[in-house]
Amino acid sequence: MKSKSLDRKLAAIHADPHGSREFLIADAKDADMAFGLRATGQLYDGGGKPTRSRTLAEYRDEMRAIVKQGLVDIMLMSNSTSEQLTLKERIFDHSTVTPAIRANDTTDIWLMRGSALGDKASRPFRSATINHARTGRIDDEHCDRISGANLGLYSITFANDRDRDWEALTAYAAFREEAERKRFRHFLEVFHPNVPGAVPAEEVVHFVSDAIVRTLAGVTSAGRPAFLKIPYPGPRALEDLVAYDPHLVVGVLGGSAGTTRDAFQLIHDARKHGARVALFGRKINEAESQLLFIQHLRDIVDNNLAPAEAVRSYHAALKTQSISSRRSLEDDSRITATSLSYS
Repeated sequence: MKSKSLDRKLAAIHADPHGSREFLIADAKDADMAFGLRATGQLYDGGGKPTRSRTLAEYRDEMRAIVKQGLVDIMLMSNSTSEQLTLKERIFDHSTVTPAIRANDTTDIWLMRGSALGDKASRPFRSATINHARTGRIDDEHCDRISGANLGLYSITFANDRDRDWEALTAYAAFREEAERKRFRHFLEVFHPNVPGAVPAEEVVHFVSDAIVRTLAGVTSAGRPAFLKIPYPGPRALEDLVAYDPHLVVGVLGGSAGTTRDAFQLIHDARKHGARVALFGRKINEAESQLLFIQHLRDIVDNNLAPAEAVRSYHAALKTQSISSRRSLEDDSRITATSLSYS
């Protein structure tokens, strides 16, 4: 089994929280637990026009190629995909990439076409089990023979509602205790409240930061998440959260696809202001070339390219490989607003 870059980088960050330049990139390919058929992304013709959605097999082919490339540190998947790639195909055995599964799927990410649940207060739910992630089987007798994923994403969306938030935290406590007993690692995702008006707009980022600190204050190191995943809160709020506890490793989520400049600027700004992880799903999945896109993300966090320069380099690389860009260089260099919730 090959050593994992995740473990090496986290160790380096904790050894020198202020001086370490390590940065983790995760590809979030778990969208089938939210969007259904739309999760796999669109295919396009030679002129950059959409033709059809990828099949599940094609979606997984992209994951295989990205793992083989080896520039991301984590591949986040649904449990069913992890069973195929991690347990059956063993593609992570000789890779530095760490497999991870979405460990819960709360109701605010049930985003089927026609669904009206995206803006209703979240209710806890788990499709996946730890034993299934690690061994493909439910029986406890198999839980010590880990051959699958041993890292999971646990997600909470607070609603600023006593009963709903109590329910969410109770479910998280139960998961956390089970995970600690079984030595299953997790990272914690906290979305912005998805209920309209739940928190005044100017207080949302502070509400999320305070909720995270309050949630973890009673949790000892054995039960804490390996890192966080949150919407990018802006420079000051991110710096405040990072400064509060430099061992609480903060990661940012990508939100909706947006332009190439959106993604490149986000990872640059997040790193600049203290984040140590970026978890991009649709931003990677909707790229014309996922491998080239990831290469440029890595170049940015390694200080080889600035965001605007990286957009130009990405377009030049697409042209070299005869891949049509879906936007002009001018349009793709613009910064636009992208979503801060899963939907």
